[in-house]
Amino acid sequence: MSYLIIIILLGVLIFLHESGHFFAAKRCGIPISRFSIGFGKKLWGFQRGNTEYQISMIPVGGYVLSRLDPEAFIQLPLKKQILFALGGPLVNLLVALLTMAAIQIVHFGFSLNSIFLYPIQQTIETIYQIIITIPTLFQQPEQLSGVIGIISAGGEYMKSEAMNGEAGIEMVLRLLAICFLININLAVFNLLPLLPLDGGRIVMAVLEKSYAPLRNLQVPFVLTGWVILFSLMLYATMTDLSNLVRL
Repeated sequence: MSYLIIIILLGVLIFLHESGHFFAAKRCGIPISRFSIGFGKKLWGFQRGNTEYQISMIPVGGYVLSRLDPEAFIQLPLKKQILFALGGPLVNLLVALLTMAAIQIVHFGFSLNSIFLYPIQQTIETIYQIIITIPTLFQQPEQLSGVIGIISAGGEYMKSEAMNGEAGIEMVLRLLAICFLININLAVFNLLPLLPLDGGRIVMAVLEKSYAPLRNLQVPFVLTGWVILFSLMLYATMTDLSNLVRL
């Protein structure tokens, strides 16, 4: 049951991330053709207006696809392109702040520190810790963890607390803590300056506006980025499975 809770939580957070992109697109007047949770073949979906909403086969992320062709998208003002890319990570950071505020309110009651100051401080510190950890992954790649590792670690954590007889409210607080960490990780990961991630899209948008011929590099950059991402996901999955076998 604890593993199922973490799976559902991941799905909800991915949905919130993509919803951030979706509503940012609406705010910027960018038409959307598809809103997908997951990648690959469509498993289920429906059409509403000019947008198709679907759940896809590979549940490791999602995407919001603009109806604009690449050339029309490039012609959008830079601030709209950046806002569209930032929509997802900003929602993750907002949810992280809200979950940390909820934890603080339960422990210490309503105060400026509980609902505002401490959540911001904790979010900044966690982002910093994740960023300084990234370079060490090249020296110790076995620390890299994927979706399976997140589900396994989160499920074990929830299960161990349940076995220790934690009260219901404590279990909820621990789930909120997991939610906080996953949201921060999603935001930081997606803001890495690598196409097709959000951070890469922002960097590419700035470069294209600065020097138009750089547009010709977008396709090779995206293909290279996908190769790197799938290689990392494959390695992380193999590492997670290896760790599970040892358990």
